[in-house]
Amino acid sequence: MGHAGAAAAAVRYLRSVPAAEPEAEPGRPVLRCVRADERAPVDQTEFRRVLGNFATGVTVITAPAAEGEPSPAGFACQSFSSLSLDPPLVCFMVGRTSATWPRIARAGVFCVNVLGAHQGQLCRGFAVSGADKFAGVGYDAAPVSGSPRLTGAAAWADCTIHAVHTGGDHLIVVGRVDALGASAADDVAPLLFHKGRFL
Repeated sequence: MGHAGAAAAAVRYLRSVPAAEPEAEPGRPVLRCVRADERAPVDQTEFRRVLGNFATGVTVITAPAAEGEPSPAGFACQSFSSLSLDPPLVCFMVGRTSATWPRIARAGVFCVNVLGAHQGQLCRGFAVSGADKFAGVGYDAAPVSGSPRLTGAAAWADCTIHAVHTGGDHLIVVGRVDALGASAADDVAPLLFHKGRFL
């Protein structure tokens, strides 16, 4: 089936199957979504406010356009992390209702573009839905996947989808790094997000 087929199948399956009550394994907690008829243990607004105290870097995840699509796919993502050295793995989290994720899943590959402090406006452009996010945006093709590598990014990682896991209302996407690089300028400051705004 290949990575692209497996990722796309995971998306179709997760959308088609209603969430079932998980069965507890001995010694393991049960992880499940809060049902509509029960109160959430933590208020979502408070959850977002408190965790907003944790400053994160900002990335744009991109994938090449599939046949028949007018432009590549991409979205702003602050939930990105390195995961493993051997093999070289990274991960990002994406909402299960994301309109961009199925396009990335079909591609089976993606490029993580780590944004610099000067790219706040670029990030805002990739955070909106429904627009041509690549209009006026400079990029070239990442060397292995052909995913857009954004001009001026502080660093990039060219990846193949390795695995997709569920995480509540998000998916945890694991990518195997096939190539990577950083800006030649050592003084590129990172774009940071903290308490709802860029630093």
